[in-house]
Amino acid sequence: MHVRDRVKELRRVRAGDLVPNPKNWRTHPQAQQDALRGLLAEIGYADALLVRELPDGRLMIVDGHLRAETTPDELVPVLVLDVDEEEADKLLLTLDPLAAMAEENAAAHEALMANVEFREEQLAEYIKRDLQKYLPEGYHNPLRIQQHN
Repeated sequence: MHVRDRVKELRRVRAGDLVPNPKNWRTHPQAQQDALRGLLAEIGYADALLVRELPDGRLMIVDGHLRAETTPDELVPVLVLDVDEEEADKLLLTLDPLAAMAEENAAAHEALMANVEFREEQLAEYIKRDLQKYLPEGYHNPLRIQQHN
């Protein structure tokens, strides 16, 4: 199989200058928004948004709408893709569902959780509350939250 590299370049762009994709079909509940704010506060940006360049030079979001909405005044990393509108639509339609198909190794997840501490309460609350529904029955959540003094 031949796989093409469709990344043209990495840029730092003000998130508020990115064009939201009007075809974006994902919505983001408040708990997800809060968790993302917590993650960004605790770690910062560690992943790039995906965009495609429009004929007028503006950049339209393919993936990363919530991150852009959460930090509109920040310079954020974006990967500019060499894709047309049809290819961008395919990515928009499939990236999140493909990631959601991943299965969990409960033992590895529990071991990782036992060694991670969160400072941001919003993020820790999301992990405790919302991720618990994906864990097997009787699963022990060893989450630790670093206390603020």
